[in-house]
Amino acid sequence: MAEWKPIDELFDFDKGILQSSKCTSGKYTFVTAAEEWKTHESYTHDCEALIFAMAASGSLGRTHYIKGKFIASDLCFILTPKKGLQLDLTFYYRLFNFLRSDIVKKTATGTSKLAINQTNFGAYKLPYFDYDHQLIFRDKIEKINGISESFSLGLHDQLALLKQLRQAVLQEAIEGKLTVEWRKKYPELISGENHASKLLEKIKAEKEQLIKEGKIRKEKPLAQIKLEEVPFELPGGWVWCRLGELIVYADNFDIQKKLLPSTIINYVDIDSIDNKQHKIAEIKIKKVSELSSRARRVLKKGYIVYSTVRPYLENIAFVEEEIKHFIGSTGFNVFKALLIDQRYIFNLLLSPYINKLYKEMMIGFNSPSITNEQFESTTISLPPLAEQQAIIAWVERLMAMIDELEKQVTERKGQSERLMQSVLREAFSQ
Repeated sequence: MAEWKPIDELFDFDKGILQSSKCTSGKYTFVTAAEEWKTHESYTHDCEALIFAMAASGSLGRTHYIKGKFIASDLCFILTPKKGLQLDLTFYYRLFNFLRSDIVKKTATGTSKLAINQTNFGAYKLPYFDYDHQLIFRDKIEKINGISESFSLGLHDQLALLKQLRQAVLQEAIEGKLTVEWRKKYPELISGENHASKLLEKIKAEKEQLIKEGKIRKEKPLAQIKLEEVPFELPGGWVWCRLGELIVYADNFDIQKKLLPSTIINYVDIDSIDNKQHKIAEIKIKKVSELSSRARRVLKKGYIVYSTVRPYLENIAFVEEEIKHFIGSTGFNVFKALLIDQRYIFNLLLSPYINKLYKEMMIGFNSPSITNEQFESTTISLPPLAEQQAIIAWVERLMAMIDELEKQVTERKGQSERLMQSVLREAFSQ
């Protein structure tokens, strides 16, 4: 049966000394908090040890195993067995990583940036077994871990392929390749008054009317599209245009002047965005008195919101619902496209074409972002309205199929992880 002991009764530990920024490539291992290590010109230790990441954001709580000459990051603790104790470090390496989330939960402190101090870490209790017992379960764990890692690698590759498939679907959508047969079936919906050029004229007229009514400002004319800006050939019925020709920004909301300090606000900031699902995952409840007086964008159903202070359109979401006093952070741009399907524009902004275009714009910048001028000047492919709706139907159908495949892969990954956990639990119960 395991006996639970504090870490500082099982291990001696000291702190690494090397900052990653001061690393000089050399022949010795530099163990960092991250998954991948570096090299350095000198070393501080020549032994078998565990390296625990105690202050490294996404790497917090990760444990590495090392044997030989090395130097460790100043964001890590170096653990070696207490004198007189027989500890199999391979076994405890697996054990630390198995308990990683619990260790972080119970020992980390801080608000904006979590870290684990030596006192809290040393007091955390681990199961201690006699050495023979450690060796028995080390062999079991290593065997199952080898199978698990091989299995996980295969699942990781499958997830990567599904991600590539999502991107391919979006790219084919904006090139009109998903709706080739649809155009053959409905030629009348892409020609004459239904041609995208006519839609563009209607959008222009709508903007002019909004300017006359004082609802939007008059905009600077956008430059004509040059041949070198056109990345692929368009199907019949489509046109190239600039994003700024289609969109209007959401109204600013002056919180202090329009609402009482006690008014409840449904508030969205960068942390509210799920940048994998591209949805608003959290709406924060605040009062006007808790927010600054700076003007903010009003969020309405069908609008698109994206961060102006993070690279590319990484934090982008579609506003799914209409809520009273729904306001986005000053760090957002919020807009809608006039007279067209908002979902088409949203999917276009997630496409590989836009991804590549904006990444090229940001080369050489320390804090990469897209300016409003660059955003509005983006060259985009515009289909007729009926075809936009057909494209969205295809995209949603295909994405639902990919979602189901990802779910199946993720479930298999969970089964693999549970197998490893069951072996460790068996060790605890002995």
